[in-house]
Amino acid sequence: MRHRPRDLLICCGLAVILLTLAEGRSVRHAGREMPAGWERSLVLAVGHPAGWLADRLPPLANAANSLSKAFKSDDDLSGGGAGSFADRGTPASAGGVPPVTPDAFDPRALGQKPPPPQPLKTVLVTGDSMSQPLDAEVARSLAPKGIKVDRDVHVGTGISDTSIVDWGKLSVSQVSKDKPDAVVMFMGANEGFPMKTGTREVKCCGADWAAEYAYRARRMMDTYRRAGAARVYWLLLPTYRSAARAKIARVVDAAIYAAASPYRAQVRLLDMGAIFTPGDRYRDAMTVDGREQLVRQSDGVHLNNTGSRVAADAVIKALRGDFTGF
Repeated sequence: MRHRPRDLLICCGLAVILLTLAEGRSVRHAGREMPAGWERSLVLAVGHPAGWLADRLPPLANAANSLSKAFKSDDDLSGGGAGSFADRGTPASAGGVPPVTPDAFDPRALGQKPPPPQPLKTVLVTGDSMSQPLDAEVARSLAPKGIKVDRDVHVGTGISDTSIVDWGKLSVSQVSKDKPDAVVMFMGANEGFPMKTGTREVKCCGADWAAEYAYRARRMMDTYRRAGAARVYWLLLPTYRSAARAKIARVVDAAIYAAASPYRAQVRLLDMGAIFTPGDRYRDAMTVDGREQLVRQSDGVHLNNTGSRVAADAVIKALRGDFTGF
């Protein structure tokens, strides 16, 4: 059977009309989402009338949906069954994905109001030698306000080296003893040691090493946050003068970022690199109180008294976002 060109044009025209009516809402919606310009105007010129007609002809849209289902794959990809988001029965230890909890979100990041600030009573400042003299500067600011500041520094220790101090055990002991409302942690001068993950040893500073470091730091964060009752202020490392040590510091900071992800509601990461070494470039001095001053010690690692005062100001500012009384 032969068809005249006019018949073909009529069929094509009817198909265009039917598709326009069936998908008019989609065309209109797509146009509204487009940035301003002639393309948006052109799409809306078609979408507005087509959407208007589709709003008044719901049976046609339903028919289009039914037609699309006829061409759908035979695979059942709707909710439920193996691999479904509704399947939460597989524990993480058996290869499942651990659930995301509300603790992973800072309410402010969701546009919500954070919990009302509570009075600050006890602060624990801890870490390795990086936390000195930061601990003294924090105490100098808070002690006159009647706030107890516990200073527990362990020089020469690290998360990656448990030969002197196992920070997993120490953090539990600190919380049990002090029950701090806030924990200020600054460490990283002695990292880079090989770590054991089960029976295997991983060396610094690849992804396996960073993952183990993040796991250990996450356990500490979970301990310090006291099931949501406390807040943790973990200071990220500024760039070191030595390129080799700066590489380690960079991996440590990346691991700390990963470690904090489940506890954004309680763990605050304070970026000392942004303050002391912007652009990841080491510098000994910066402008403080309107004049250029040294902020690093001669080893190119630690902060001096002036630098620690600047870091303490950042800590106090962060504390004021969560607590009252000072």
